[in-house]
Amino acid sequence: MSETSPSDTPETPGGAGFDEMTRDIAEVPAVEVIVTVAVNLMSAAAVKLGLTEEGDKYKDLDEARKLVTALAGLLDASATEISSFHAAPLRDGLKSLQLAFREASVVPDEPGQGPGEKYTGPVYG
Repeated sequence: MSETSPSDTPETPGGAGFDEMTRDIAEVPAVEVIVTVAVNLMSAAAVKLGLTEEGDKYKDLDEARKLVTALAGLLDASATEISSFHAAPLRDGLKSLQLAFREASVVPDEPGQGPGEKYTGPVYG
């Protein structure tokens, strides 16, 4: 039985798998990385808002608030870096999530105080 050092594992810097991942990521355009992260945030927020087939099983509005705010911040910060071709549908998805959050809240936030609204401005239902 041979022992492996932590640096030999694929997840750590210096491991063979990590070097391969680095090469793969190096070939991906920044816009694609930004859009992928945004879509992942949107998907996670939808789950936490109870918008999936499982409904309320994974619903957690505190977690949803964090994800929607992170998505809004990412889109705000990257607006000039990604084209409107990519940004427009992401902004539409963000607004839908913000509205879903407002509808799911027992006590809705004041306009301008909801998740991500410091980046997008008030969202009205």
